[in-house]
Amino acid sequence: MSVIGTQTAATTNVASSATSVTLFAATGNAKARAIYNDSTAVLYVKFGATASATSYTVQLAAGDYYEFPQPCYSGVVDGIWASANGNARVTGW
Repeated sequence: MSVIGTQTAATTNVASSATSVTLFAATGNAKARAIYNDSTAVLYVKFGATASATSYTVQLAAGDYYEFPQPCYSGVVDGIWASANGNARVTGW
């Protein structure tokens, strides 16, 4: 595997919330993104604004890890938990 260009990852902890929060801001140039649900509650992740339990792209159970498919979606990503406890560990590069 060859690496082209600079590889710099940015990691962030996003506190869980029972209201929609932004997990990733829109960048327009994301190479890859990953989310680890470090919570005991389900995390609903939406590729777009305002996630809810009925409007989401992927559902992550407690302890689940998700890598975005390629080509990587670079828009805003929001999330909401079934109950607020724990964090999302998000990484983008």
